Amino acid sequence: MATRSRIGIELSNGDVLSVYHHWDGYPTWLGVQLRKFYNTTEKVSELIDGGDMSVCLSEDGEPAPQYYSQHGEDCPPRVDTLKEYCTNKETCEEYHYLWSQKYSSWVCRDMNQFQDAKPEFVDIPV
Repeated sequence: MATRSRIGIELSNGDVLSVYHHWDGYPTWLGVQLRKFYNTTEKVSELIDGGDMSVCLSEDGEPAPQYYSQHGEDCPPRVDTLKEYCTNKETCEEYHYLWSQKYSSWVCRDMNQFQDAKPEFVDIPV
């Protein structure tokens, strides 16, 4: 079963450019992989530029996103305000990751998609 997530980067104007990530979006997997392999603004930008994806790593654990566009689908990144990105539960993702260019770090929000609760920050394991 998929653990849907969204990966975003905060832009200089405060908006967020983001993509959908289908598999294993929980912090103990995707959060760890983002910290390990996508830990600069350049790497995060390159990851997001490809659009929505199934997964951001190959089966052997190397950075190799499997983009939907590789199968002919048109799923480009989308832009939201920071508030929309951090609070919108209507997109059905369980976790939202955000790369802060200012702090060169990741933050993760549990969107509490299946609970009647507001999104909340969660730790990404080191």
